[in-house]
Amino acid sequence: CWDTETGKCIGRFTNKKVPYMSRLYPGNDNEFLMACADKRIHQFDMRSGEIVQEYNEHLGPVNTISYVDENRRFVSTSDDKKMFVWEYGIPVVIKHISEPHMHSMPATALSPSNKWMLCQSLDNQILTFETTGRFRMNRKKRFAGHTIAGYACQPTFSNDGRYVASGDSTGNCWFWDWKTTRVFKKLKCHDSVCISVQWHPIEQSRVVTCGWDGTIKYWD
Repeated sequence: CWDTETGKCIGRFTNKKVPYMSRLYPGNDNEFLMACADKRIHQFDMRSGEIVQEYNEHLGPVNTISYVDENRRFVSTSDDKKMFVWEYGIPVVIKHISEPHMHSMPATALSPSNKWMLCQSLDNQILTFETTGRFRMNRKKRFAGHTIAGYACQPTFSNDGRYVASGDSTGNCWFWDWKTTRVFKKLKCHDSVCISVQWHPIEQSRVVTCGWDGTIKYWD
């Protein structure tokens, strides 16, 4: 954990397992969740450095954590091809999402309204789930055309929620129209995997991409 003003490391935390993601808890600056290769999610207290809760239901390494429902709950995805919904602080799954056709979803993103969650599925499509109510999949909101099988390419929404974007395994960056789910534009951005793309927070026409070719690029 680093101090953003000084750049100094103010804490180190480990359970001696590979962490795939960590998420600070918005409801308490002293707590965070860590998704790990040991199939568990660990809740740390930064003041003591101790694990204060473990969420242990997945059957494979845990890839992502997303806070939903005004941070009262969080959603996890795993190599076991399942999605679980948890109450924060209570290690009991309140919603299992698992279908025979589902693949592992190693990267996720929330919409600006926090009503939808994009899930990068390893069968070369981005799926959309509601983050309230029954957490159902919206089958009308599938985004496809790119090739990402085997890579955790990070999907994202534009700041106004009108577009969805993702890199792919061939170095392209894809843009879809959220309303129609049709491909809006495709850019050749990198010589290798384009692992992430993010919109500029103010200038809506500009994005930043990063790739496995060791470069970060700023696009208009």
